[in-house]
Amino acid sequence: MASTEQRVRDFDVIVYGASGFVGALVAKHLAGAAPEGTRIALAGRSQSKLVSVRSSLGGTAADWPILVAEADDTVALDALASKAHVVITTVGPYAKYGKALAHSCAAAGTDYVDLTGEVLFARESADENHELAHSTGARIVHSCGFDSIPSDIGVFALYEKVNQDGAGELTDTTLVVTSMSGGVSGGTIDSLRGQIDEMTASKKARKIAVSPYSLSPDRSIEPDLGRQNDAPIMKGSSIHPSLKGYKAPFVMASYNSRVVRRSNALLGYAYGKTFKYNEVMSVGSSPLSPVLAGAVAAGLGAVVAGLAFKPTRFILDKVLPKPGEGPSEKTQRKGHFTVDIYTTTTTGEHYVSRVKAKGDPGYAATAIMLGESALALALNRDELPGIGGGVLTPATGIGDALVTRLRTAGVEVSARKV
Repeated sequence: MASTEQRVRDFDVIVYGASGFVGALVAKHLAGAAPEGTRIALAGRSQSKLVSVRSSLGGTAADWPILVAEADDTVALDALASKAHVVITTVGPYAKYGKALAHSCAAAGTDYVDLTGEVLFARESADENHELAHSTGARIVHSCGFDSIPSDIGVFALYEKVNQDGAGELTDTTLVVTSMSGGVSGGTIDSLRGQIDEMTASKKARKIAVSPYSLSPDRSIEPDLGRQNDAPIMKGSSIHPSLKGYKAPFVMASYNSRVVRRSNALLGYAYGKTFKYNEVMSVGSSPLSPVLAGAVAAGLGAVVAGLAFKPTRFILDKVLPKPGEGPSEKTQRKGHFTVDIYTTTTTGEHYVSRVKAKGDPGYAATAIMLGESALALALNRDELPGIGGGVLTPATGIGDALVTRLRTAGVEVSARKV
């Protein structure tokens, strides 16, 4: 079957879900950042809402075509996928609304990017679409927002610097959320609800969700590295001598870490056969940091337990953000994040990479990361990794082409020896 490079498509990028909160932000970013002549269309289930979003963008976006397709209409989704080089979708939860579109893109040889942080959806997509996408040349790249570009591209940048310096392979590697400010996503909460329901109903789903290698292409060849703790409380100095205090578990670690491990496996374990990875967040360096880290861990556990128990879920549903809700423009502008990823190499050297951006991580910054992922796939094809098609990760599916575009868009991606 022909690859996307051999096919004539009507559009470079289609934004599916453009009338939703995050979808509209992605459309706005593309309206300002896409090079002149980039062929973009807006898609979703409501023409009137899509027209309203388009009218708010102004400029050349006023001429962007509108495409209507329901998330469960496979005929319409097949037609949509066949029209584009790249489809962006912000329509989640993906386990409920994303399966058909990912499959349509894989079958059509169309590149695809999304925002999922749902391990069960990503696992199912890999099982159902990887070989198909490899045969058609489609790059199905999940998790191109705050889940999981800072983690995946940050480790990729770290690996490239270590490799360039001839400093061996990565061993113990830890992401530290050094600073972060932003709103909580209603869509993320809804995805969490869905995953908890799946895990409650299925022993198989629970087993997949808790495995540290749940996204690995072949678990049987993963090196035996012992227990992988994705929710640790860590002493800063155990990560790097310069770090003070204790670090708390990071809420997104259990998903991000599996994406990074999949990247290592897809790259033939280029990061290292003894590569270990986890994520934590800073709670300061005061004498109270152990207490604060413990409180964060307890709080995260309480939210998950509360959503799993019907009476407490009813209460939490009243106070947690609803799907489609998002922070004000002021909150989005004031938001930011900085993650630092530390590693020790097999030669005993210490390195750190940094991914830093302005804007609310789950909204404004995510819109940039998702939009630039799609533009890299559509416009920078000669710079993409040679891995070919498949269900890939940001690092393995887009790689240096994405790093270049992120830097141009104002996102810091750096790595150095420390």
